[in-house]
Amino acid sequence: MRKITLIFCLSHYFCGLAFGQGHKGKLEASAVPALNPHYQSEYTFDRTVDTLAWQQQEAGLHVSFGSTDKLYFRSEVPDLETATLSWEGTGWRGERMNAQMLVWSPDTLRQVCFTMNDLVNAEGDVLSKNNMQLNMVRYVLSDYPYGANALHCAAGSRDTAYLMPDRLETLDRFEVPGRTTRPVWLSFDIPEDAKPGVYSGTIEVNTEEYDASLQVKIEVQDQRLPAPGDWKFRLDLWQNPWVVAWYYHLEPWSEEHQSLLKKHLKLYADAGGKYITTYAVHSPWSDNSYRIEGTMIDWIKREDGSWHFDYSIFDQYVSLAMEVGVDEAITIYTLIPWGDRFRYMDEKTGHYVYATWAPTSNDFKEFWHIFLDDLKAHLEDKGWFEKTYLGINENPLDYTLAAAKVIHDHSEEWKITYAGNWHPELDHLLDDYSFLYGEEPSVEEVKARSEKGFTSTYYVCCNPAKPNNFVYSPPIEGRWMGWYTAAYGYDGFLRWAYDAWPEDPVRDARHVLWPAGDCFLVYPGANSSIRFEKLREGIVDYEKIRILRELASASSDKEIRKLMHAFDTYLKTFTEESEFEAAHLEKAVSQGKAMIRELSEQLAR
Repeated sequence: MRKITLIFCLSHYFCGLAFGQGHKGKLEASAVPALNPHYQSEYTFDRTVDTLAWQQQEAGLHVSFGSTDKLYFRSEVPDLETATLSWEGTGWRGERMNAQMLVWSPDTLRQVCFTMNDLVNAEGDVLSKNNMQLNMVRYVLSDYPYGANALHCAAGSRDTAYLMPDRLETLDRFEVPGRTTRPVWLSFDIPEDAKPGVYSGTIEVNTEEYDASLQVKIEVQDQRLPAPGDWKFRLDLWQNPWVVAWYYHLEPWSEEHQSLLKKHLKLYADAGGKYITTYAVHSPWSDNSYRIEGTMIDWIKREDGSWHFDYSIFDQYVSLAMEVGVDEAITIYTLIPWGDRFRYMDEKTGHYVYATWAPTSNDFKEFWHIFLDDLKAHLEDKGWFEKTYLGINENPLDYTLAAAKVIHDHSEEWKITYAGNWHPELDHLLDDYSFLYGEEPSVEEVKARSEKGFTSTYYVCCNPAKPNNFVYSPPIEGRWMGWYTAAYGYDGFLRWAYDAWPEDPVRDARHVLWPAGDCFLVYPGANSSIRFEKLREGIVDYEKIRILRELASASSDKEIRKLMHAFDTYLKTFTEESEFEAAHLEKAVSQGKAMIRELSEQLAR
């Protein structure tokens, strides 16, 4: 091992103009320089590079398909059993297929670019190259190494950082410095009207000096995946629209801000996002974000003591989200903010007042009855009441029970959603209940909720360590979550948060409080991530399982019923997982996918 002291500008480092560092390396830095891409400072950089592995690589361009279930690191020769120039996948009409390509070299490659070609079947039918999208996989800083078993809700040491491949960014061409690897993410959206069959084509990889050709083969099965807006999976990723304005230095709710929000939320809608996150209180989560969530409904106490509520921001955001396709549910947070702290404008003084109203207090009950009268009338006027949930999150049982009682005393028509541990006492009170993974009811209790017409989901946050969606989590964990949802009988998945970015998310995923990536799944510019795409793959698997069950139940074919029974028996193994090593999860999901392929084929006959 060699220790090298460097002085450089971080903007150059992350743009890949300096040398690369893999997950075995260590970058020692204070918090401030790591958060500021233009901060010039001295770093001590211990890197462990397998120089022998690089020395054994022939000069020139190396390219291969890798696995989307794994991460590949910048300063390491890709860990492949064998390099392969071909990739095969099987999908439904309307499905997105993902593949990961790897480019590496012991010496520098200049102007690496990809040329995609149409895929054609034996009958001459074409899947246009326009359905393909390439994204360069960018590296961001993590506070934990790949696959870390971080068993607590805390950020890692600020003295050590690890480069993790995660952020996806469109590309024209790029450079590959010597002894580095660059992953490239390939997505192919199978058209809804594609004819079933096997389609083949090539992707050409060119540099200034070298050329290579990759083979792609996609089997389109005679089954159709609905558009994301018609998926039944209830995806609930909490949003913070203010962070988009903050990141781009825009006036919140300006025309420019709303234009960016549409693009930003479209990514969520295209993954089947169902819930619009709104806020009736200012800073509900204890001021622990880089840009706190503001209220969307201003509370104004008039000079005569009466109340007025301004819904202008709330209406704008809900309308905007519905316009891009997020339109199934509106969640309004929260009756119980951190510290029971509520803010309102005092018209008499012109100042904000911060009041503390415990859910068990008379002040709490009195105010919320006034507010709920007004809110209910507004929602009914907009035609939104039936899809609205009042949200409560992770509170002591007595507080949650008290808040739920205030809501139901006001009107039994209100729907309530709650995220937290399983409490049987809350079961009959909550229309939508999301359980922390590991603190869940039994499969039978989830089924009983469904039979009553209630919905149930589960969530992960800064815990557990596994499975999770951190930037250092093996990507297979994200896809596995969809299988767990189907196996447990859940309706979907919840996560805080969609976009609670730290200061410089495109370079540094670390947060001062939480593990890297805990607070966001997508990047500025409506750029996706490996984590988000793998979560989406699991959601698609859930949808395919649901559709196959419906088709099988309507079939009288004994062989199909036998296959479906075998699949359902296998699916139960996902609720019994105790081993979260990536290889084990990859094998489990791979076996399940093979059974889906067979069922899809049999049911299409």
